[in-house]
Amino acid sequence: MAIASPSTPTFSASFCCKRTVSTHLTRFPSTFSPTRTRHLPPRRFAISSRLNSSKSCGSVYPDNGGSEDFEHYELQHGFTGPVERRRRGSPVYVTLPAELVAEDGKVRRIKVLSASLRALVTAGVEGVVMEIWWGIVEREKPRVYNWGGYLDLVALARRCGLKVRAVLAFHQRGTGPGDPLWVSLPQWVLEEIDKDPDIAYTDRFGRRNMEYISLGCDMFPVLKGRSPLQAYSDFMMNFRDTFRSLLGVVITGVQVGMGPAGELRYPSCPSQKLAWAWHTRELGEFQCYDKYMIASLNACAHDVGMREWGYGGLIGTVNLMHGPENTEFFKSNGGSWDTPFGKFFLEWYSGMLLLHGERICREAKTIFQGTEVDTSAKVAGIHWHYGMQSHPSELTAGYYNTSRRDGYLPIARMLGRYGFGLCCSGFGMRDVEEKKTNPVSSPEGFLKQLLLAARVCHIPIEGENSTTFLEDESFEQVLKMSKFYTYGLESPTFSFNFMRMDRYLFEQHKWVRFTRFVKQLSGANIFRARLDFGGDVQPTSMSDVVKVRAAYTYC
Repeated sequence: MAIASPSTPTFSASFCCKRTVSTHLTRFPSTFSPTRTRHLPPRRFAISSRLNSSKSCGSVYPDNGGSEDFEHYELQHGFTGPVERRRRGSPVYVTLPAELVAEDGKVRRIKVLSASLRALVTAGVEGVVMEIWWGIVEREKPRVYNWGGYLDLVALARRCGLKVRAVLAFHQRGTGPGDPLWVSLPQWVLEEIDKDPDIAYTDRFGRRNMEYISLGCDMFPVLKGRSPLQAYSDFMMNFRDTFRSLLGVVITGVQVGMGPAGELRYPSCPSQKLAWAWHTRELGEFQCYDKYMIASLNACAHDVGMREWGYGGLIGTVNLMHGPENTEFFKSNGGSWDTPFGKFFLEWYSGMLLLHGERICREAKTIFQGTEVDTSAKVAGIHWHYGMQSHPSELTAGYYNTSRRDGYLPIARMLGRYGFGLCCSGFGMRDVEEKKTNPVSSPEGFLKQLLLAARVCHIPIEGENSTTFLEDESFEQVLKMSKFYTYGLESPTFSFNFMRMDRYLFEQHKWVRFTRFVKQLSGANIFRARLDFGGDVQPTSMSDVVKVRAAYTYC
């Protein structure tokens, strides 16, 4: 049941949601609090709300107007660095094809893969990104794990002298059983969703999203006696125990999935649409209508003395494709997002997402402590309404980021508290291209704001491209944004995950562009991967690239 927005004094709703939290953490931290990360030394830094406007982000590049402009920017925001700066290289990783491991756990096209990995070494790539699917490893029964194909992939990468970043993917892949990339959630999880459909995210029309389990039931034993958080933890522990001898040696990083597409967000619109959502300018739908989320909202509204705010979700959002300025909730002037009820709802909605991330970070930190692997989480690059005051498509995804509020600094602080790095996409996108079709889009403005939050919280960045690109302009944009993050830092911790390896990567002209990009970004780190391993690493040459092209031709 939708409700109106009564007028009451403003307040913070950050102390609510007690029913969904474990006994040792009864309320989520306020997203307005000035909490520092444990790595943050005393220093002056301010991120103004004007950073949320694409108009205010055009002059902060270190290579726009020379170093003097950036020196002024550093003084304004409290960044300090050595007078003589020397940019260090940043390693490049390549994400493996999504369909490499079949549902039966076996590796596909092993010969083509072997030649491809040897070619990557030739290019100076540091390592590969390997997605590990919950729906494959723990497919049939709870606590029955099949790591066979992934053990083979890691062994092959090691023989080639490549490092591995493992992505623990607790989400669905693809659009359905007819999709060649299809991997569902584990079958036993789907059986439980059939029994209790509210385990899945639900929008106001009652549509269920099966990509990822609703965070509203994080702590409830809805999965055959275990909570989703317990299932994720058991999976991570079994991964750790299975790959223990390789952790910190070959597997140097673990990215923990926290939502659809592995990103810490709500499935505001299906992931297969999200990749192209900036073309259709979809607003997305709030995903808070399963019984677990509604119960949390009701409890939070009760705690603040406004019971009527907990009876349902929002009014005035209209539909996915409606122009936001024509909606009661999202419009810039007089929109409900800027009313007491709107602020209450958005802080609760984003706070639940932040709490979900914190729960998983806490578990992962305990599980991987002492293994010497770097842990990270991914945030979605939602930029197509960034120029609006309300940032509607970010709000529906769970990022309470508006012209009056920074929604990414609380996420960076949370990750920093648990020693996590931040992975984000959109590094190859340029405002000048996006604004041709959508004037309020700003991938650069979004990315700058996120990178500034990472800098102030001293957390590493893993850059990523949104879609596969092999043009010089896109590669140059990645280099530009990496400089924005690393400029002035004594120990920049930036790396790049190229999405993803396919047959087109090895075409002659595209391969030349890619290898040039790797050398430009890697700098002194080039070929370092091959020096870190012993064993039977074989010399590589351009003949490996030729073999890959031939192999793909006959696939």
